[in-house]
Formats: sequence, structure tokens, C-alpha cells
Amino acid sequence: MPGRRSSPPRWGRRVGCLPSALACRVWGSQACPAWEPTRRSPLLCRDMALQNALYTGALDRLQELFPPHSTADLLLESRAAEPRWSSHQRGLWSLTYEEELTTPLHVAASRGHTEVLQLLLRRRARPDSAPGGRTALHEACAAGHAACVHALLVAGADPSIPDQDGKLPLHLCQGAGTLECAELLLRFGAKVDGRSEEEEETPLHVAARLGRVELADLLLRRGACPDARNAEGWTPLLAACDVRCTSPADAEATTASCLQLCSLLLSAGADADAADQDKRRPLHLACRRGHAAIVELLLSYGVSTNAMDYGGHTALHYALQGPAAALAQSPEHTVRALLNHGAVRIWPGALPKVLERWCESPRTIEVLMNTYSIMQLPEEAVALVPPEILQKHHRFYSSLFALVRQPRSLQHLSRCALRAHLAACLPHALPRLPLPSRLLRYLQLDFEDVLY
Repeated sequence: MPGRRSSPPRWGRRVGCLPSALACRVWGSQACPAWEPTRRSPLLCRDMALQNALYTGALDRLQELFPPHSTADLLLESRAAEPRWSSHQRGLWSLTYEEELTTPLHVAASRGHTEVLQLLLRRRARPDSAPGGRTALHEACAAGHAACVHALLVAGADPSIPDQDGKLPLHLCQGAGTLECAELLLRFGAKVDGRSEEEEETPLHVAARLGRVELADLLLRRGACPDARNAEGWTPLLAACDVRCTSPADAEATTASCLQLCSLLLSAGADADAADQDKRRPLHLACRRGHAAIVELLLSYGVSTNAMDYGGHTALHYALQGPAAALAQSPEHTVRALLNHGAVRIWPGALPKVLERWCESPRTIEVLMNTYSIMQLPEEAVALVPPEILQKHHRFYSSLFALVRQPRSLQHLSRCALRAHLAACLPHALPRLPLPSRLLRYLQLDFEDVLY
């Protein structure tokens, strides 16, 4: 504060948390023993002026508080964001804010105060100190502060130290400086395929799961293995195919980034048909999330359309059992792509259940029904569709229920016969037939919004 003589911060000891901490004392304006070069264990600082200067990045004030020959090898207490139940006496519990330990270096790194961080390093702050389970390098990477990452690495910070969750700094890179942080870590010796301790994930797994296309591209160019498997047998491609849309509004953007990631991984040599421990394949997961463009991409790589997981489910089952959110992603395109690549049709007895689930997507019902020569629905199936849906899609559902137990058109029967004859050759043979484009689209189950 203006007009006050600056004094060294106050120090103390947190009993029971630092077994090697010094005895509890509070230091006033006299020289603090923590500044002696022989001091080995960091002291706990409770000086609010120092903490305020750190959190606000007040460099001038910190230069006063840390004069030459002082040390920044200190510990700070910070409160958790939410209160937790804790017991202070036998049988007595209270809701309190749990205090956590950090250091001035962590505060500067997490907030991007590069000049403050450099000052602390000059004042003998230890770059690899991790009182709360993370180093300052973890904090800087998680916040995307590339300048702080660079300063820490130059000062000797180890890019291969895991945090309390077993994650390396390269696993945590995010924010505006993601690419620059990752570049710096790799330049200073971080392993591009370094594993997290519990999940055994590589940074490429994380990039794929979070939809970070540019980071995945960087990692692949630096030699990351596109088929690395985590503890559950997942490859980065499986992780990319399983990205879910948080809302219908972001469905298009999410699918676009997932498609880029999958294209990138496949171009780098990723196995398009790699299965996890439950025999789930990328095609299964892409169908479950309703990523039609990714489904078509995987099918173009010749993946097995009818491969089953351990539960006996094929990709078509996954597509038809997907969440309601898949409605925003046009499930009819996924179903049509699978059927045009030889997917085995579902058991006719399950059609009423499919009708009930997907009645809001009449094109999904249409493309399924157009693979059968007979409309295999019971007459009472009309009760499965809510009246408002019947009214909204009146033309389609009128044509559907008019065909119950009635013969289909000769044109449709010819389509069914030709598709059955081509069978497994369907995706390759149909485009080669010398047919008009309109007829070809008809054979490929083009949508008409009505049944004949």
C-alpha cells in the first residue's frame, strides 16, 4: 500500500501437511530466515499482500517483496472451489472449504504472468515443485500459456513428470496456445507417445477424444502412433468416432471436426477396423453417435459392415439403437449407407419397435421398409405413432399403413430382386451398371418420402 514500508511476507507452518516444514513463526519487518541460501524446505506463506500481488500479476510489488538474494521457494494455501464435509473432532462433521497447497510459481503459470514467473525463477523457485499434485508446467499447459511453458522449460522443468492423475503436460495442452505449448514440450524432450498412468492414453488419444484436429496433426507429424491402444483397447480412431454432440446446435461442427480427425488418422495408417476389448469397431461407434459422414468414410475403406461386438450387435443395430439426439444428424443417411454396403437387414419382428423409436424420422423408416418385398408390419402398428407425428408426416404414414399386408409395386419388387442378386457386391457393382442416374439412385434407396 502507498506510504507503507514494504516488508518481507509472513511465513508459517501447516501442521500435519509438511513433515519437513519449519517451526511455526510469523516474521515481521526483520530479515526472514527463509531467504537464507541454506534453507532447504519451503515455508508456508500467509501474507495476503504477497498473494494479492501474485494473483494480479503486480510485478513491481513482487520485486519489492522478493528482493535480490531472497527465495520464492514458498508454499501458499488456496481454498477449493466448493465446500466439502470434513471431520475435525470425533463424531463432529462440518461443511468447510478444503485448503490446498500451491506455490507462487503455480499461480503465475496458471494465469499467464510470464514476467512474474521469470522473477520467481530468478528467486530460486523450483520449477518441478508439485505440492498439490501438479507442477507449474502442468498449470501453464492446461491454461495454454506458451510463454510461461517456454520459461519453465528453459529453467529446467521436466516435461515427463505426471500429475496427481497420472497425466503428462502434453496430455493437458489446451486453450489458445495449445499448438505452441505442444511444440515446446516436444522440442524439450517430451515423448510424443507418453502414456497416462491409469488410462494408458497417449496425447493423440486425448486430441482425438476432444476433437482437436490441429493438435492431432502435429502429433502425427512428430511420429505419434495412430494405432496406439489405451487400457480399454481403444485406438485414437475409436475415440474420434465416439465423440458425442452436446446439443443439436453444435452437431454440424462436431461432426465436421470428427470427420477431419478420422480422415487424418486413416491417412496416417490407422486401422479402420480395429476393435476394442468388447469387439466394438470404429463403425459401431460412429453409428451410435449418428456421424453419417464418418460412417461413409469408414465404409469407403472397406470395413466389415456386419461385424458383431461381444453382444452380437452390428453397426446397423448401433445406428437404430442410438440416442434421440441422433435425430438432428439425419440417421436415415447412416442407415442407407449401411444397407447399400451389404448390411444384413434387421429381423422383421423388430420393425414395430424400430417404428416406435424412429417415427419422428420417416425417412429412416422408409429406407428400412424399402429393403423388404412385403410390408411386414401388423395392422395395429398405427397405434405406435403419436397422432401429432401422423399429422405432420401424413403423406408418408398414409402410404406406409396402406401397404400393410398388401403387395408392393412391380418396380419396387424388381429393385429388391436386383439388390438381392448383387448381395455382397452391391456397393461396388451398382455404380458400374450402365443405368441412368435416376434409376441408379432408385436402386440405392434414394428418398421419395412415400412408399409404393
